[in-house]
Amino acid sequence: MAIDFSLLEGLAFVEAVRFSRWGYAVVNAIHILGIALLVGGAVPMVLRLIGLWPETRRADLMRVLTVTAGGGLTLALASGFLLFATRASEYAAHPALQLKLVLVATGTASALHAHARHGRTLDGAARWATTRIAVVSIVCWIGALAAGRLIAFIEPAP
Repeated sequence: MAIDFSLLEGLAFVEAVRFSRWGYAVVNAIHILGIALLVGGAVPMVLRLIGLWPETRRADLMRVLTVTAGGGLTLALASGFLLFATRASEYAAHPALQLKLVLVATGTASALHAHARHGRTLDGAARWATTRIAVVSIVCWIGALAAGRLIAFIEPAP
């Protein structure tokens, strides 16, 4: 059962983004900035969780990088929705976008669960838990980044 995205694609602000050379470019740049902040915050967190920089208190690093990654995720989600909406009918069927969305949802749910269970700085987490959190995080965020890039290079299924 296919979803009709024509209503979403026809919204005035979506059409403004789609048909404006600079509007689309600005939204795309915001999306890239969001991804940079997200991945740029997540990777150092992962590296600290697996044991790099033991002289740096994990809580100090996490306080800064959770805000960086969370802000990046917020920018990436909002701008990504706008980019999706410009060609929702086409993008919805794209296997690379579908994979990206699964990875983003999994990475987001894992991060929210980890912080809810172990606190914002994850200081209450056991070594096995931080390793699991790190592996899920790096797989999801780097995987989502790669899947997102593949959207431009893989033809969607007919």
